[in-house]
Amino acid sequence: MNMIKKQIIGGMSYVTFTFLLSLYFTVVINLPVYKALIGIFSQLETVKLGFVLTIPLFFLASLNFLFSLFSWPKISKPFFIILLILSSMVSYAGFNYGVMFDYDMVINIMETDSSEASSYLSLYSVIWTLLIGVIPALIIYKLPIKPITNPITFITAKLVSMLISLVVVGLIAAAYYQDYASVGRNNSYLKKVIIPTQFVYSTSQYVKDTYFTTPQPYKQIGLDAKQSDATLAQAQTKPTLMIIVVGETARAQNYELNGYHRNTNPYTRELDMISFQDVTACGTATAVSVPCMFANMTRDNFNRSQADNQDNLLDILQRANVSQLWKENDGGDKSVAKNITKIEIDRSRKDEMCNGSTCYDMALLENIEQDIEQDIEDLSGNRMITLHLIGSHGPTYYQRYPSNKAIFQPDCPRADIENCSQEQIINSYDNTILYTDYVISQMIDKLKQLDEQYNTALVYISDHGESLGENGTYLHGIPYRFAPEYQTKVPLMVWMSPSFQQTKNIDYTCLKQAARKTGTYSHDNIFHSMLGVMDVSTQEYQAQLDIFSQCRNKFATEVTKNNN
Repeated sequence: MNMIKKQIIGGMSYVTFTFLLSLYFTVVINLPVYKALIGIFSQLETVKLGFVLTIPLFFLASLNFLFSLFSWPKISKPFFIILLILSSMVSYAGFNYGVMFDYDMVINIMETDSSEASSYLSLYSVIWTLLIGVIPALIIYKLPIKPITNPITFITAKLVSMLISLVVVGLIAAAYYQDYASVGRNNSYLKKVIIPTQFVYSTSQYVKDTYFTTPQPYKQIGLDAKQSDATLAQAQTKPTLMIIVVGETARAQNYELNGYHRNTNPYTRELDMISFQDVTACGTATAVSVPCMFANMTRDNFNRSQADNQDNLLDILQRANVSQLWKENDGGDKSVAKNITKIEIDRSRKDEMCNGSTCYDMALLENIEQDIEQDIEDLSGNRMITLHLIGSHGPTYYQRYPSNKAIFQPDCPRADIENCSQEQIINSYDNTILYTDYVISQMIDKLKQLDEQYNTALVYISDHGESLGENGTYLHGIPYRFAPEYQTKVPLMVWMSPSFQQTKNIDYTCLKQAARKTGTYSHDNIFHSMLGVMDVSTQEYQAQLDIFSQCRNKFATEVTKNNN
């Protein structure tokens, strides 16, 4: 104790400073890793005690080696202060929600607006960050460190410390390599939980790709896109009006129309909607899923940078003279609507729809009739309107629905959902699904009112799902190959007016039967299905990925002939 006191008063050496910082990261900051390991070990029949005891020592030695690389005069304090505060936030998200900070999660964070970011703030998160990050950072700021009087001694001490760390890692590997290899191989997601290595690596990759990589040249695709003559002729008397509703964070498992035990679809249940029973998302975060579903790419070959720099579904439809409008209530279109008319809901207003930072999705339906008509000059002929919902975005689920739609009780009226019971969390989430169902039903009612003027249809699909505490995981954004189906299975619902069915030659009974298929549908289908149902022919179109073509083979055959 006297030695530590003497070290602090007289100034701490860089080696001691680095070691103690590594110890703090090992014991405190990496609590999410130990939480994950407890879950893993509880599933095993036997675990070697020696192996378990070496894990903190392995982390300590590894972090001490890595931190020594950055422990230098003038840069140590600012570097580690920033790292510590950021790491405390990562630790909070990892420990309480099971969030992993891979590359896609970093993109999601960077594209999050202030309104969405504020939804993650809670008293609990602030206290965690203060106690785990800010206060220790202040201690580092005030901590005296011995000035270097002899550079050779300084370098030697650093190298010895790093060498000892390598020796410790080597000895542990020699004794328990099989155990580490087995646990790591069977639970490869663990490396994404370790702090700060994963989020620092992911962030550095994002910075490199965003600011230090030559942007891809923009590529136009579907230059041959055109509507069929019959479709253009029909538009002169009764145009097509397609509404695409892009949901947010809705998971298929909580949809009554997909077999859920609760009445979460009371409004669309009697509207003759078709609910596809098994649909897979392209990603587990909006920053991936939304660009992916509108791109001519599959999940297997999706590349966000490429998607941002080439035409997507909306661009090709616009080129074929299908008028476009995007209405936004979720903080951003992720560059999907960059080339078309876009209207953003003003979430700063305070009224019955908005609280100054977020708005209910019914705000998207304000003046929708005028948006369809000539008040939006760009809309004429056949047209498509895309509504981007805030839907079921957490953790502030309670802000997504008004009090008269809070049917399932007790709900969770707070942002730190980890301090609510799972029953409350599920109740709040189910209320968001129910409210989205109401919004969709109101949109369909508006379309029915326009039936004399337009052949109307609506397609609703969510971007990704959500975890609600299953296996200790909350929210979304888990790397795809580790993600539970709660985050990857999404609702896809279709409504078509009788005149739309007739004009498009769609066998609705056939489509209902097709919707029961499993292991078939995903976001990969959206690009081609919308081209197909809007009767737009182009070399980019693939009939085998068009959900509707199987029930309207006439168009698919015509397009294939035209493309050949």
